[in-house]
Amino acid sequence: MNAEKRFEIFRRLSIAIPHPNTELEFNSTFELLIAVILSAQATDKGVNIATRRLFAVANTPESIFDLGIEGLEFYIKSIGLYHAKAKNVIACCQQLIALHDSNVPDNRAALEALPGVGRKTANVILNTAFGQPTIAVDTHLFRLGNRIKLATGKNVLAVEQKYLKTIPAVFLKDAHHLLILHGRYTCTARSPKCDECCIVDLCEYPHKNIPKTHLMAGEDSMNKLPEETLISV
Repeated sequence: MNAEKRFEIFRRLSIAIPHPNTELEFNSTFELLIAVILSAQATDKGVNIATRRLFAVANTPESIFDLGIEGLEFYIKSIGLYHAKAKNVIACCQQLIALHDSNVPDNRAALEALPGVGRKTANVILNTAFGQPTIAVDTHLFRLGNRIKLATGKNVLAVEQKYLKTIPAVFLKDAHHLLILHGRYTCTARSPKCDECCIVDLCEYPHKNIPKTHLMAGEDSMNKLPEETLISV
């Protein structure tokens, strides 16, 4: 896939999704961190249901740590793997209190040293809370990268590196959420909604179903795209 096509893909996605952001509910960087830890192998909707109850009674490292593992489990037991997640969250809170003055660190090394925080979670925090141009490759981004041919790779790290190398710089900060939302609601894992897709004519998925109206509109848009707006990668 060439740079011109990539630019047009993200240009259209940014128009279709004008306010890309996480669907996890949070009011602080710490709440976001806890929500992201809990979201592993769980839906944002399910996490939000649990965190509304949890954050109403405890939303700081100290207050959640004081709940203890069993106390925290009471609020998050509707989420998959809640027992292991409760242990990680309590240990994470303890480390934030002891090493970071109860603040969420803004660098990758410190974030990944926290219990329950891997590379993907760190990327989400760095991007969503601190505005850094990172790409957290979840199932949606991995699928889209390989399906659309935006960033092909056999593992999440390879796909992440390809995204970072090829996404036009002007879209890099929002690319993570643009792709998640597109993958969640349009380019779904089963039966992608090609008839509703704003980039269907640009997608390189060999099994897509291209409506003729989309194809004609897409060709028109590419023909009218000013050369000076293109970014080389």
